[in-house]
Amino acid sequence: MIVDTDRPAYETHAVTNQPPPLESYNLFEQDAALGEALAREGGGWAEAQISELGKWAGTPDAIRLGFDANENPPVLHTHDRFGNRIDEVQYHPAWHALMSKAVGEAVHSLPWIERKAGSHVARAALMNLMSQVEAGHGCPISMSYAGVAALTAQPEIAEEWIPRVTTRHYDSRFIPAAGKRGAIMGMAMTEKQGGSDVRSNTTKAEAVGIGGPGGEYLLTGHKWFCSAPMSDIFLTLAHTENGLSCFIIPRWLPDGTLNRIRIQRLKNKLGNRSNASSEIEFLDAWAQMVGEDGRGVRTIIEMVQHTRLDCVIGCAAIMRQALAQAAHHAAHRSAFGKLLSEQPLMQNVLADLAVESEAATMLMMRLARAYDSDEGDSEQRAFARLATAVGKYWVCKRCPGAIGEALECHGGAGYVEESILPRLYREAPVNSIWEGSGNVMCLDVLRAMKREPESVEAFMAELAEARGADKRLDAAIDQLGDELARTEDVELRARTIVQKMALALQGSLMARHGDEAVREAFFASRFCGATGHAYGSLPAGLDLRAIVERTTPRTGAS
Repeated sequence: MIVDTDRPAYETHAVTNQPPPLESYNLFEQDAALGEALAREGGGWAEAQISELGKWAGTPDAIRLGFDANENPPVLHTHDRFGNRIDEVQYHPAWHALMSKAVGEAVHSLPWIERKAGSHVARAALMNLMSQVEAGHGCPISMSYAGVAALTAQPEIAEEWIPRVTTRHYDSRFIPAAGKRGAIMGMAMTEKQGGSDVRSNTTKAEAVGIGGPGGEYLLTGHKWFCSAPMSDIFLTLAHTENGLSCFIIPRWLPDGTLNRIRIQRLKNKLGNRSNASSEIEFLDAWAQMVGEDGRGVRTIIEMVQHTRLDCVIGCAAIMRQALAQAAHHAAHRSAFGKLLSEQPLMQNVLADLAVESEAATMLMMRLARAYDSDEGDSEQRAFARLATAVGKYWVCKRCPGAIGEALECHGGAGYVEESILPRLYREAPVNSIWEGSGNVMCLDVLRAMKREPESVEAFMAELAEARGADKRLDAAIDQLGDELARTEDVELRARTIVQKMALALQGSLMARHGDEAVREAFFASRFCGATGHAYGSLPAGLDLRAIVERTTPRTGAS
């Protein structure tokens, strides 16, 4: 057989009609809804820092960190090579790089070290951007942020640990916290027999000495989910003779030896794979009580509220990232003779996703402002109590469908790991489950309305600020009032009630602050019978092109 070596290699065709990578752009500056909300809700003083983080988040290096951290999940080492028990989880360097960046930007601590108006708002924007790069590392970042709120219930413990947790230094060394430049907080709440029903926990706490608030205890029990087991300190719940109580439990004992915490295994999770979640055992593990004996749920609720806020932020973040990917793809990919972004049905889908994303972003930032209120601002605190649960339910419920639709905009190209969409899709359900699944959140809303009627007054007062702006919104508020006035089958109707609350709240924000085209699309769809149907069912007569252009990122822009 004779082969002509001078013949050029045959190529089937050149690669065409493929979008360039979505990189080298500023995630903050090209997110109009986020920028507008930052200024409106009082966080504008941090715009320079947030913009710099947005620029970093769009770099190829930052994007690569997200992929590397998820392609190389953490590994548990229960023993060293000599047979000594160590219970150490090792992470890929990309994880540590992400943690270092987030801590350096004070995503875990900004409101506690910058005590001024808008600090929670600014921090929400920072958290949003970091979560778009990679969501898993946000778990220990969130718990460190939220844990500070619970530690304040015990002044002497707060004095020791809050300065360690709020520093801008990330120190990954597996050594006692006293010798580190900074500390990270985790939590271990649920047990296998109870899940969200933490009052069914069986972990026992035995006092060492007199016990009581700030006192020493030995804990014995099993925790079904311990998030971020390499954290320096954990908040947990255990039973004393007086009932379920809150404790803080360090990985290392005051004498420099390892605490008696045994990591049984790491969870093989659907998503959130860069972050280690584990089952652990306490075997006479040393702990200190935080807050009142027997009032552990009351103590921990401050942490829970802040982590629920982060659930809203996390879902808003990955919805925005998925939307950006879909809009970018459609702006560069052609089919049937023209760009996807120019085709009416694709415009409808992208515009609908943009409406959902902007509504989530506006709600996220409004909630954050409520957390910025002074201790004496009872109305804002009451609003936060109810609106956080409402927002957590609704935004987290809308997230998986939105990510799936964004993936579908890519066709088969979105179904491969390199596109980032599969990772976002796997990540989408976690925030709806963490810190209270959908049913738990709806029941919590009912509980808050019954026990804290002032929260309902604050919530309705917020809606009333938009009265008269649009008759469709007015009708939605009236319908909500009728729904709340009904007393029969309240628990059965809980999801319907909370959905109407969420849409009315988002509509109120849209009426006062939304972009004109986005606002009209929201009212025409969310209040006119289409809610709950597939994305892409916006009615005719809307300026879909303007909505799509507003939300499409431009590569190469700072």
